[in-house]
Amino acid sequence: MADMTKADLVEAIAEQADLKKADAERALAAFVDTVAKALSRGQSLQITGFGTFEPRKRAARKARNPQTGEEIDVPATTVPAFRAGKSLKDVVK
Repeated sequence: MADMTKADLVEAIAEQADLKKADAERALAAFVDTVAKALSRGQSLQITGFGTFEPRKRAARKARNPQTGEEIDVPATTVPAFRAGKSLKDVVK
């Protein structure tokens, strides 16, 4: 089974919600934009039964350049993360 693409997702949303593909694509774009803006403000976004999108802080650390073996400093950063909810986990099992 092949992985689902954005186009496949838009088509599935349009079919399930009885929308035109253009409307489904705008809805998906709005959802993605809303999640990104919330995370950029340091907010979490919880969808009960589905999961939680949250910003996570990653501490600064030392790493090695695999080509040269040279030690480099990797600065602290914030990364997006997703934690699946119980209902989603149960469906995937």
